[in-house]
Amino acid sequence: MPRVYAALMVAMGCLCGTVASAETILFANLTNAQENPPAVPMTTTGDPRPASGGTAMFILNDAMTSLSFAVTINNIDFTGTQTSDPNDNLTLAHIHAPAPPGQNAAVVWGFIGMPFNDTNPTDTVIVPFTTGVGGMVMTKWDAPEGNNTTLAAQLANILANRSYINFHTVQFPGGEVRGQILVQDGPTAPVPEPSTMLMVGFGSAALVRYARRRRKGDV
Repeated sequence: MPRVYAALMVAMGCLCGTVASAETILFANLTNAQENPPAVPMTTTGDPRPASGGTAMFILNDAMTSLSFAVTINNIDFTGTQTSDPNDNLTLAHIHAPAPPGQNAAVVWGFIGMPFNDTNPTDTVIVPFTTGVGGMVMTKWDAPEGNNTTLAAQLANILANRSYINFHTVQFPGGEVRGQILVQDGPTAPVPEPSTMLMVGFGSAALVRYARRRRKGDV
């Protein structure tokens, strides 16, 4: 695990590598407002706490047999010790489908907590922030995996922007922060802000380096 983490951090820092043209790039901007109903983060005493959110960048390989992604989440406690209040503690994280924006759907693949479907093999790497509140998750949904489904069975939903990524907390067991997964080069893709494009660049480099090292067996 440490060597995977080191390779990803180096790749994110230098933006080395490129994404193969046959691969499909997807992106999600995670917010409290996308939850249904919208999440309003509060402490256990009823005081407001900082809004949580994040960004996720996905690469669907050219064979469409794996979906690799990296997610950065802010203001959700990844360790239970980043803040003193338990309401923001991370409990679960999943991909859900089929769902147009704003609609809820069943879990199709879980990578933190239950159900945990990243089993063939297990790829999930969780990196809490060393300062501040939040962390990064890097993982891969492989073809044989799924929560009573498979990646192949969900490709139509994913490529039609009918899936979302969801992070759950103690305060919001149904989900505190979520983002619709959008194909970046598809007809329904939004025009990203410059900061979003920078995040996509960092994520692309990290995922490409991770995929190359896995193919070589150097993980």
